[in-house]
Amino acid sequence: MKHDILKLDASKAGNIDLAEEIFGLDVRRDILHRMVNWQLAKRRAGTHKVKEKSEISATTKKFVRQKGSGGARHGSRKAVQFRGGGVAHGPRVRDHSHDLTKKFRKLALKTALSAKAKDGKLIVLDSAEFSDAKTKNLVAAFAKLGWKSALIIDGAQINEGFARAARNIPQIDVLPEIGANVYDILRRDTLVLTKGAVEALEARLK
Repeated sequence: MKHDILKLDASKAGNIDLAEEIFGLDVRRDILHRMVNWQLAKRRAGTHKVKEKSEISATTKKFVRQKGSGGARHGSRKAVQFRGGGVAHGPRVRDHSHDLTKKFRKLALKTALSAKAKDGKLIVLDSAEFSDAKTKNLVAAFAKLGWKSALIIDGAQINEGFARAARNIPQIDVLPEIGANVYDILRRDTLVLTKGAVEALEARLK
């Protein structure tokens, strides 16, 4: 499938052939949903913890006589119904991550790329380099291109000046090709791939 190549000044720089098996798949929301859940689950720290009954420091002496008080026959201040007692069924430290096969993860990335292509939200950029790499100038260039929310993926190496200039622009992310992932692709409106990124992604996903 043919796709135009743009420069940062919004002019055209030819076209490129995109692999149909990577950028032309049917969009399956179930695959994208499972992949985003997998990514976000891996990010969770899982360090939430409350003290249970066995971890509370309190007397275990019977503090009210067994009979005649008219109340329940309590035997410990650690019980969950008392102020300062343990918490019943509270969260414990655990790992929230779960498994997804490499084959599925690769398919999910292809599906995310295809979804952007089908929506007309995929841009191929000649190169992510800017001669006057200042944030103000880059904001003006992005405004001319109509990019308000974009993920820019470069090849193996990101141009340091470009990345520094883009760092303070809201809703603009810059990643190397190896960092391309479904969650970041979907959370931004426009996906921008350099020619180097396209070549690297096709080599990685074929």
